[in-house]
Amino acid sequence: MNKIPKVYIFALLSVFFWSTVATAFKLGLQILSPLNLILCASAVSLITFFMVILFQGKITGLFTVTLSGLGKSALLGALNPFGYYLILFQAYSLLPAQVAQPLNMVWPITLALLSVPLLKHKITFRNYLAILISFVGVIFISSQGNFSGMVNMNLTGVFLAVGSSVIWALFWILSVLDKRDEIFKLFWNFAFGFVYLLITAFFFTDFHFPDPKGLPAAIYIGLFELGITYILWMQAMKLSVNNAKTGNLIFLSPFLSLIFIHFILGETIYVTTFIGLAFIVSGIWIQQQK
Repeated sequence: MNKIPKVYIFALLSVFFWSTVATAFKLGLQILSPLNLILCASAVSLITFFMVILFQGKITGLFTVTLSGLGKSALLGALNPFGYYLILFQAYSLLPAQVAQPLNMVWPITLALLSVPLLKHKITFRNYLAILISFVGVIFISSQGNFSGMVNMNLTGVFLAVGSSVIWALFWILSVLDKRDEIFKLFWNFAFGFVYLLITAFFFTDFHFPDPKGLPAAIYIGLFELGITYILWMQAMKLSVNNAKTGNLIFLSPFLSLIFIHFILGETIYVTTFIGLAFIVSGIWIQQQK
């Protein structure tokens, strides 16, 4: 019983921080390119994971990683942070935050589809129903207030926002199959991801120091999207006596996010955004029921 309050403190802190990051993405992308933004944010998260490992007294364990472990992290780091956030940030640069953020939420549906070939799961009627409901939500969100708005929708941005969910779902499956200590996995995944980002920046940009005006947003993203919040959420799941109930709190995040998007970014939040988000969350909820 003494653990219950801590569970909800960790979980609600995670929900709060994740609800603010869509706004931080847009603010950062006003100054930095998607590549520079994720490069800086990854550096911050990597330092954060190292400091947590140091604080926990696990520093010797960090360097006992096996070649097999490094190989897994090389693959996982290519998916996240490298591939996932490059694509997601590009989507945010092309779309309003109120569109990009909910579209990216369909990853649990994508996860169900990928679980069929990768984990040999069977796709059920409930899966099909969840996919249909979430697809309706995507249509509502893409309409941006009315269905004539879909004519002017940036389809590349929509494709990237939804497509990023495929990479995240694939990362999630492979990460679950990897049984190493979570904090060590995060550090080495981000170490490889940071190297990939650095190499990409060296070959495909003029490789100058990013505009300092964009660094506060990058630091915030590195701490509260990629770093500390991962650890808070893992701790909540570790302490929880019912992971399903605790996990459902994450559905608060996209709705809270719209508040920050409206008051900080000044976006007019369309009724269709709320309707679409409700459809997507309903689809995910149906998908997760047993």
